[in-house]
Amino acid sequence: MRILVTGGAGFIGSALSKQLGAAGHDVVVADLRKNPDQQCVIGDLTDPEVVERAVEGGVDAICHLAARTSVLESKTDPEGYFRSNVQMTALLLEACRRQGGARFVFASTNAVAGNAEKLPLTEEVPLHPLTPYGATKAASEMLCSAYSASFDTPSVAIRLTNVYGPGMTLKDSFVPRLMRAAATGGEVEIYGDGSMRRDYIFLSDVVDAFVHFATAEPDSPEASFTGPVIIGSGESITVDELVAAAKKATGIDIPAHYGKARLGEMPAVIVDNSKAQSLGWRAKVTLEAGMAAAWETFSNPR
Repeated sequence: MRILVTGGAGFIGSALSKQLGAAGHDVVVADLRKNPDQQCVIGDLTDPEVVERAVEGGVDAICHLAARTSVLESKTDPEGYFRSNVQMTALLLEACRRQGGARFVFASTNAVAGNAEKLPLTEEVPLHPLTPYGATKAASEMLCSAYSASFDTPSVAIRLTNVYGPGMTLKDSFVPRLMRAAATGGEVEIYGDGSMRRDYIFLSDVVDAFVHFATAEPDSPEASFTGPVIIGSGESITVDELVAAAKKATGIDIPAHYGKARLGEMPAVIVDNSKAQSLGWRAKVTLEAGMAAAWETFSNPR
């Protein structure tokens, strides 16, 4: 298959493009920066000309990971987030429509649900995002749904929980902040009282999900599936428990202090991943093994 990976020089995208290439697929990466291991189109995918270059020669599937992803930053630049996330998704879906049958696998988030009244989260929860970031992902999911229904463009919106793993040195989410603190002797700030719950999913399990849906055999249930699917470990832990897991993985007593909770943050992310399991995907990596692998990146930098 010929597969376009947008955001293919990023944390998840680079790992995905590498795995697809190793499996024998013809991979094209589109990003603002170069992925040295793959054929690469460099440019902003909100520009229709860049999109045209990315799909030139035809593609069988698009794995769309390119996006701006900071929940807090989206509150200071909502217009920029709309342009980067929603407009880009619309242009890529239109490219799929013109391709006539190219599969679209979209990186979404459980932030589309906001403060859901009922937990665990399922794919049927009403969309009620709390921030412009979550709203851009919800809007993009709606575009995926519209293109599936109107133009028979097969699309899957993968709702990710908190992704972590090797290669996070440039990220500013909580796991890399913990790892940097352990590596440098620093400390971390915890927003709130440490009881906030999150689901953490390891990088390789996320990559497996994108591969699973993008390259599905024609007669398989996952090939005919369209709509959202939750990809998470199915086991939520508190922030305090994550700090304890980081201390165990690193062997370092990481100092932490508590600050004010941030507006727009979901108090709990507890997910039901049974739909993904029914479609043949399974989370394989435990938190203990995953945190040890993440620490390797920071303790032995190359």
